[in-house]
Amino acid sequence: MPRWLRDTRVIIGLSVLVVVLALALLAPLLVQATPDEQDLLATLLPSAWAKGGEAAHPLGTDSLGRDVLARLLYGTRLALTVAAIAAPGAMILGTIAALLGGYFGGWVDWVIGRAVDVWMSFPPVILSLILMVGLGTGSRNVILAIVLVDWTRFCRVLRAEVLVVVQRDYVTAARLVGFSHARVILREILPAIVPLLVTLLTLEMGIAVVVEAILAFVGLGVKPDEIAWGQMIADGRATIYQAPINLLAPVAAIFVTVAGFNLLGDGLRRSLDLRLVEGRG
Repeated sequence: MPRWLRDTRVIIGLSVLVVVLALALLAPLLVQATPDEQDLLATLLPSAWAKGGEAAHPLGTDSLGRDVLARLLYGTRLALTVAAIAAPGAMILGTIAALLGGYFGGWVDWVIGRAVDVWMSFPPVILSLILMVGLGTGSRNVILAIVLVDWTRFCRVLRAEVLVVVQRDYVTAARLVGFSHARVILREILPAIVPLLVTLLTLEMGIAVVVEAILAFVGLGVKPDEIAWGQMIADGRATIYQAPINLLAPVAAIFVTVAGFNLLGDGLRRSLDLRLVEGRG
C-alpha cells in the first residue's frame, strides 16, 4: 500500500470527498423534488423531524417552497465542478510560470516575479469580484476568474521550490550532458516538485469552493437558473429566524467539503514530502 494511503488525514479527507461526490452524482436518486420546483403553499417548512415538517422535504423548504435538500445536493455539483476545473487551470498556469522563472532566472524570473507581486497586491476576493463585473455571471466565468486570480498562489510557492531543485547535482549533470531546456524542465525538475504540486492542488480546490460561494453570495457568480451554495446562503439570510436550516445547511456543506480538501492536502504533504518523512523518521 502506498505511504500516502496510510496517513489518517488522507483517509479521512478522501472519505469525506468520496461521500460528497457520491451525494452530488446520486442527487436525482436521493431526492424526488427538483431544485427549482416551487410550491408557494408550502413555504418555509421546517425539517422533517421538527413539528410541522414533511417527509417529502427532509430539510424543509425555502421562502419559495423549494426543497432545501434538493438545492443542497445539486449545489454540490456546481461546487465540485468549479473546484475540479478551476484548481487545475490555476495550477497549470502557475506551474508554467514558476518553471520558466525558476529555471531561466535573469530577466525572465524578474518579469514573472514582478507580475506575481503586482497581482497579489490586490485582495484575491476583491480582484475576483472586479473580474466578475467585467466577465459577467455564469459558472464558466467563475472558473475563469478563479484561474486568473489564483495562479499566483502556485507560482510563488513552486518558484521557490524550483530554485532549490535547479541547484541539485542531477540537474547540473543533465545540463552538462547537453539535454535541451525542455527536457531538463520536464524530465528532471517537474517530477521533483510533483509532491508539492499535488498538495497545492488539493488545497486550491478547497479555496475554489469558498470563492465560488462568495461570488454567488454577492450575486456576481452563477446565473439565476444555476444552483449554488452561496446563493442559498444569500436567500436564507432573510428567513434565518423562521427557517435557520436554509442558512445552516449550505454553510455546513461548505465547511465539510473544504475540510475534506484541507485534510487531504495536509495528509499528502506529510506523506509525499521527503523532508517531512525523513524528519519524522
